[in-house]
Amino acid sequence: MQTFSFVGEGLHNPKLQSFAQGLREEMEAHDYQWDGEASPDVQLVFNFVNPDSPRHFRRSGKGTFVVTVMESPQPKTQHLLHTAYPVLIRSLGNLLIHLDTSDDRLQAHFITLEQGCYPIRESFGDPDYFRNIFQRLQPLATSQLVIDNTFYPDLPESLWEGDEVTRHIHQAGKKLDEWNLLPTPFPIEEVLPAKAYRHIQRLYGIGGLSYGNLSARREGNQFWMSARGVNKGNLHEIGRDILLIKGFDEDQPAMEVSVPPKIEPKRASVDAIEHWMIYSEHPEVGAIIHIHAWMEGIPSTEINYPCGTVQLAEAVADQIRKAEDPAKAVVGLKNHGLTVTGRDLDDIFQRIEGRILPQVPME
Repeated sequence: MQTFSFVGEGLHNPKLQSFAQGLREEMEAHDYQWDGEASPDVQLVFNFVNPDSPRHFRRSGKGTFVVTVMESPQPKTQHLLHTAYPVLIRSLGNLLIHLDTSDDRLQAHFITLEQGCYPIRESFGDPDYFRNIFQRLQPLATSQLVIDNTFYPDLPESLWEGDEVTRHIHQAGKKLDEWNLLPTPFPIEEVLPAKAYRHIQRLYGIGGLSYGNLSARREGNQFWMSARGVNKGNLHEIGRDILLIKGFDEDQPAMEVSVPPKIEPKRASVDAIEHWMIYSEHPEVGAIIHIHAWMEGIPSTEINYPCGTVQLAEAVADQIRKAEDPAKAVVGLKNHGLTVTGRDLDDIFQRIEGRILPQVPME
């Protein structure tokens, strides 16, 4: 049985109290068990915060999914994302629910770590208000992250400086940068103290210098891939900028990475599990790119699962499986971006050039 709890000084706020009561009733109606103590193994925590000084819930392990809840009037001259996203990061949440107090509707917006921002259309008091919040929340909160890595210092010396494939990845990263498809994410390190920033990196792999990632098959199921938290427009060093993904350990779960000896490697991209599934199922796929952009008329996943989850990887893999040619597929990740497969990286660029829309539609 799933367990949930409420914490945070925001629970003293009357509007958040009313929201919490309705949310608790909806959760319990779906067989979630209330944990009033927020015990170490609680699975879902709602952290009600003061947006001016949000405090984080210090979870004991990666199995706890934290939803930050805040209320404030929606700004008239600034996009909600710019107001709410720093609160999500400073509170170390996996997801944020923003309640707009501009009027009595108390409209709820979901803010994701991937900078998704979308509303629940119903107003507070509507019969479907909490039901729709639960339906949006439940698949995200029960998804399984794969962000751990096992590093093996066994990369052959002949690959320490890379190969022809890594050189193609370097050029492809430069091209994505030239096309302005690697936007710099919100400067997390500027709104978090160093200790909290390190904590959030360990918990769910919050990254670094640019969004997106790219990979190319080396041989068999092994593939080279841009590392987590590096500038994809300047990929050079093997083991730090570009990693060789050689396997997936389902028992851990963890990605297996082959690196040069005597090097402190960067971690694998959180999307490595998605690329692994695609390469394993489709030997004709030679390269994959993921960008936070969009294209018209493409199939899309139905739920915006968090990055690095088995569920997101399976949803994307399912769409690629349905494609007329899985080696030439373009799949939309709802409220997130694109995953594009190709015979090689040049094939991908030839097919998407002139078709990219920089704004991802939010629903």
